[in-house]
Amino acid sequence: MLYSIVGIDVENSLQARLDARPQHVERLVELKTQGKLVMAGPNPAIDSSDPGDAGFSGSIIVAEFDSLKAAQDWANQDPYLLSGVYDSVTVKPFNLVLP
Repeated sequence: MLYSIVGIDVENSLQARLDARPQHVERLVELKTQGKLVMAGPNPAIDSSDPGDAGFSGSIIVAEFDSLKAAQDWANQDPYLLSGVYDSVTVKPFNLVLP
């Protein structure tokens, strides 16, 4: 089943995010290689695709996992959460309707 993983950044997370990004992306690439990643990306903190020093307010991942527990366990090991980029992470079942 698909699950949405929504991480909400702490204030002024940009440097910590940049530091943890290689490990975070590595895990996403692994999901993609397994054919389980539907989409992933950050939420800019301002209305711009390149927010510069404003940074990001969070991230959204939609991926396939065997269960809600498996999705939550995966999210709990995210480098952004472990390094303090994320203040919170919410994992919910997700039904893809479009495209």
